[in-house]
Amino acid sequence: MGKKLKINAYKLVVPWVMAALAGNMDGLCKAEEPVVKWPSHIQVVLDATKPLKFDRGERLPLYLWQAMDPGSLDDQATEELVKELDERGIGLISSWNPKNREESLAQSIMIAKVQEKLSLRVNVNATKCLYSFFDGDEETAHIDDEGMRFWDESFGKQHEMGCPFALDFRRPYIQEQLEYFVKAFKEAGLDVGFVFADWEIDGPIEFNEAHAASKRCRRCRENISNLDDFAEFQKVLRKLRCQLQRELYAEPIKFNFPKALVGNYGVYPHSGYRCWYDYYEYYVDGQPCQVDERAKYRKWYHEFPESGYTFAMPVVYTWGRIFDWYDYTDTDYRWFYNMLLVASNAGQHTEPGVPIVSFVHWHTIESKPSGAEVKQFSEDKFQELLWHMLLRGTDTFFLWCRKQEAAKEIQLVHQVYAEALQYGEFLSKGEPINFSVPKQPGTVISGLKLAGRVLLRRTDFGESREPVGIGIANRRLKIWPAPRQCQIVSLR
Repeated sequence: MGKKLKINAYKLVVPWVMAALAGNMDGLCKAEEPVVKWPSHIQVVLDATKPLKFDRGERLPLYLWQAMDPGSLDDQATEELVKELDERGIGLISSWNPKNREESLAQSIMIAKVQEKLSLRVNVNATKCLYSFFDGDEETAHIDDEGMRFWDESFGKQHEMGCPFALDFRRPYIQEQLEYFVKAFKEAGLDVGFVFADWEIDGPIEFNEAHAASKRCRRCRENISNLDDFAEFQKVLRKLRCQLQRELYAEPIKFNFPKALVGNYGVYPHSGYRCWYDYYEYYVDGQPCQVDERAKYRKWYHEFPESGYTFAMPVVYTWGRIFDWYDYTDTDYRWFYNMLLVASNAGQHTEPGVPIVSFVHWHTIESKPSGAEVKQFSEDKFQELLWHMLLRGTDTFFLWCRKQEAAKEIQLVHQVYAEALQYGEFLSKGEPINFSVPKQPGTVISGLKLAGRVLLRRTDFGESREPVGIGIANRRLKIWPAPRQCQIVSLR
């Protein structure tokens, strides 16, 4: 009987002990799981980057599409996040959203207060304040000879583009959307240091089938003399586009925040030609261009000075169509060649003192219509491209990428940005020595000259390991290979 009782007691106790142990182990496992404090798009930034080893000084921060709009945070969490990002050289951006006014204003003001408290630049995304002039209202449509209204759908059916001379009544709506946020910031005693917009498929645009649509439009024919001349058509439309950007965006920002840097995606000084096409753009036969193998670089209007912007924003992306434009066996050079052309174009024609904030992207954008295979730009040569951009005038990068690409893209760009800070004086005060891009794969050299010294980067496509001569300040220097490194050479 006693033995039987002991056995039953054992059967009762053991499961209880095992359950307790399991519970404790479960608790230990849960305790070891990392606590994620931030939204996923913010957390990926922190996970993919490290605190800076070199002081950023007065240089612009790195901008990332993911380091934007962290959501509802209290004062303490906001300050913690701003500090963590700043330790990595990254500027947190808040958005002004007219469709969600009160919440977006409250969040952007909270972030701005923390940034000012920490003596950091206040960064704002004003994109949604500029949309949309072409909002679907039939009053903005083209009008044909029979009085029928019609749209130009060549930019996508979700972007019905109308008459560039029918937008005046939309101006007060756009003006009010921006003024709401500007006024609130002024009343809160806050300044703004960096304002950008991604205003693209809206307002007057001359490409795709816009020229053909305007020829059909009675109002366009009345307002554009010599409409058959594409150059004249381009000039008139770009002047209208510049006026809208200047009067309803750039000037209000600069008037209220005199020290602010203000700009827009894809607007920058250039040679008169643009070497890239956005995803919604295509070439139409007969439009003026420069031909480079199968590439057609379109004649572009000098819109930067007329827009009133204070920083340049070139777009240096791996557009899928680039891959078929050139026949280089080294496919990395197809990407590198075109993208460095874009960056060099901006660097060469932007006045000293005007910051260049270059939009960059690594993963290939657009699938090829033919379905042919496109070989991805290598990580190594993409980072080399970023170095050459910095040595040709780019002041900082603004990385755009999709959610699934974020971890790797952020890592690649941040590594270059962070390492380059060791050459801060050259980057801030140096003068670019070279804007040429070799027509054939070989050796590419870029550099910044400062006080008798030159910071150089040499990147080789091919097997050459011989010294390459380059003329700098009336001297001929031999530059030896130094893979994945910068060199500082004395001119004395």
